[in-house]
Amino acid sequence: MKLMNLFAQGIKYLSEAVGRIFAPSDDHYPATGVVPFFGDPYYQSVWID
Repeated sequence: MKLMNLFAQGIKYLSEAVGRIFAPSDDHYPATGVVPFFGDPYYQSVWID
């Protein structure tokens, strides 16, 4: 009986994991759009001695 209960819990655990992987995204990030770059790029290399 204990083996069947352990097997059922294992199946439940795996099915919940699969459900979370294939569920629709629940991210609620604000829509920021394109952020412009204002500034000068840094051209000095770290390999220059």
